[in-house]
Amino acid sequence: MMNNSCKEQTTRYMPYIIRCRMAKLTIALLLFPLLFSGCGRKPAGKAEDLQGNITVSGAFALYPLMLRWADAFSQRHPGVTIDVSAGGSGKGVTDVLAGQVDLGMVSRELKVPECQRGAMAVAVAQDAVVPIINIRHPLYRHLLRRGLSQKVACGIWVTGTIKTWGQVAGVNSHALINVYTRSDACGAAETFASWLKSHQEDLLGTGVYGDPGIVRQVANDPYGLGMCNISYAFDDQTGRPNDGIALFPIDTNGDGRISKDEQFYASKQSLIKAIQDGRYPSPPARQLFVVSKGKPQNVIVKAFLRFILEEGQKYNIPAGFIPVHEKQKARH
Repeated sequence: MMNNSCKEQTTRYMPYIIRCRMAKLTIALLLFPLLFSGCGRKPAGKAEDLQGNITVSGAFALYPLMLRWADAFSQRHPGVTIDVSAGGSGKGVTDVLAGQVDLGMVSRELKVPECQRGAMAVAVAQDAVVPIINIRHPLYRHLLRRGLSQKVACGIWVTGTIKTWGQVAGVNSHALINVYTRSDACGAAETFASWLKSHQEDLLGTGVYGDPGIVRQVANDPYGLGMCNISYAFDDQTGRPNDGIALFPIDTNGDGRISKDEQFYASKQSLIKAIQDGRYPSPPARQLFVVSKGKPQNVIVKAFLRFILEEGQKYNIPAGFIPVHEKQKARH
């Protein structure tokens, strides 16, 4: 059932703490040191000491960064191969609980039933979900000046009361909004929905599989509106928005305009800085997790996880993500 309330909410994420929610109940399941108890904080070992294969699946959001971690770890340990596939957070949790992969990539908090089945998670990065529009939109400049408020976004994706671009831009236009959402169970849509006090299954729009699919649809549709993870919104080489799309600025204070302190979408680095500073709302900013079934026992998997949380954090910002350590320091 749709929730018509669109009051802004703030979710407090706690690095290294796994939290599962049922109604108002928050269960703290695991602290980071416990996940690796018994393995210490010694170096992973000499290159020749590690031999084997690690399998990872899950969130599109974490996929680009996981590839960098996997490549760096494999270069250090040539005897280890790491297979990484993207398919959404839901697939990541399902695969790891079924024993089909060693680790799942998840871009949302674990759910109580998942925790009850043994899922354990650790925060490894932070990023955000962003609304996107087509750069050839006839009202492009109006939209960038006005921005997208939480109330308007709720009217588009949740209640369906806002159907035209004229309603969004505050001008006389009857052009219909072509709304796109995710067809796969994913953290991006769930996080975006939580910003709107709703859930992924309640979001209106044409379902599209994966972040790359959403970006393609909006880039090819002048009247398209969608949402995606920031790593798919920007070009890796230039740090600028990908061809055909622009990020739709969020009007955080709901005053009907994008003020100077809300203008941080021109580059990946400026948006990352805004997330770090807390100027971009959370949600749709969120933590990203790596999930295992129970406490990891495999020596290679434990070594890889230690690498991600220690040396691997230096790859976060170049890939368009925020290191968890930086976020933790900002809180203390």
